[in-house]
Amino acid sequence: MNHDGPAAAAGSPLEVLTVFLRLGLTSFGGPVAHLGYFREEFVVRRRWLDDETYADLVALCQFLPGPASSQVGIAIGLSRAGYAGALAAWAGFTLPSAIVLVLFAYGLSAFGDALGGFWLHGLKVAAVAVVALAVLGMLRTLAPDRTRATLAVAAAAIVLVFANIWGQMAALIFGAVAGLLLLRDADGRPRKPRPAIVSRGVALVSLAVFFGLLVALPLVATATDSQPLHLVDAFYRAGSLVFGGGHVVLPLLQAEVVPSGWVGNDAFLAGYGAAQAVPGPLFTFAAFLGAIMNVAPGGLAGAALCLVAIFAPSFLLVIGALPFWDGLRTQPLAQSALKGVNAAVVGLLIAALYDPVFVAGITRAADFALASAAFLLLYLWKTPPWLVVALCAVGATITAAL
Repeated sequence: MNHDGPAAAAGSPLEVLTVFLRLGLTSFGGPVAHLGYFREEFVVRRRWLDDETYADLVALCQFLPGPASSQVGIAIGLSRAGYAGALAAWAGFTLPSAIVLVLFAYGLSAFGDALGGFWLHGLKVAAVAVVALAVLGMLRTLAPDRTRATLAVAAAAIVLVFANIWGQMAALIFGAVAGLLLLRDADGRPRKPRPAIVSRGVALVSLAVFFGLLVALPLVATATDSQPLHLVDAFYRAGSLVFGGGHVVLPLLQAEVVPSGWVGNDAFLAGYGAAQAVPGPLFTFAAFLGAIMNVAPGGLAGAALCLVAIFAPSFLLVIGALPFWDGLRTQPLAQSALKGVNAAVVGLLIAALYDPVFVAGITRAADFALASAAFLLLYLWKTPPWLVVALCAVGATITAAL
């Protein structure tokens, strides 16, 4: 995952943990906004990756089931500081919101009034500016000519017309086919193979473990009638089989935990509301569910069990897929296809900028003015994203009062 130059120097797990911990504390707005924060931090500011490499990672993680932004973070940590770096990236990005949601589970009634408020809407407005900046930056780098810009817009149209995971997959496949047909000579720079971070042997073992657990967990849980194993099975399957990010996993989790009586429906919905108000990945909702379970183990042990179970597939899939992805991307035909896929990734961001980001964030004229000001602060004044998020929360509260 490294690239040439001084920015390619390997870092330490502590460095990775520090950076991702700050992102975990400030990255509001959902997976698309997270990708914008990541690009600003690791491509623009720290130059750990170039735009091309970053888009490759985003494209790979869009193809994999599970939480795409968390998987991109795991891959960045892996490239920077090895397996310990991958774990550090996940811990830093995930634990802040997980801890808050566990605390919320312990004091649900006390926290009930804090779920509403215009400050929460301000976070959605901030996400509009963050994603718009990410679209602008990636459009300039990954779709700089007429052909690729057209592919990006066409991919956005596909996703908006077919608003489900199949539409996203169709847009990426369209980008790959269009790249093979139209982008053979575009750019023309050969991609150098990257240093192998994961050996193929380790990757194959990782994939074998992933599929083995997917098959074995339900069998073992049923045979032993172990409640903790039933929890691990349910949350591991959720992390393994759901495409499209955090929101898509919610109905599946509800079907697992509410009819079974593990979690009451009112508590489930309250936790879902709280999950919208915290930074970091929405999959940390699993920690809330584990903590508030009516069945053993519950509490901190239940939160840790469910959180690890839902994210374990992401580690196994990223480690298993990276060596083959890196090998594929150096082939000439694959390069052409990846140029098209990268343009399609920009299209996915364009589509997401409209729905759900713009649709949810801009509900009145004052919201549009606030989002425009936030974009100005990010783009021209280079204001830190966390400060823009805070200003939007305050701004939304003030404009609502007026």
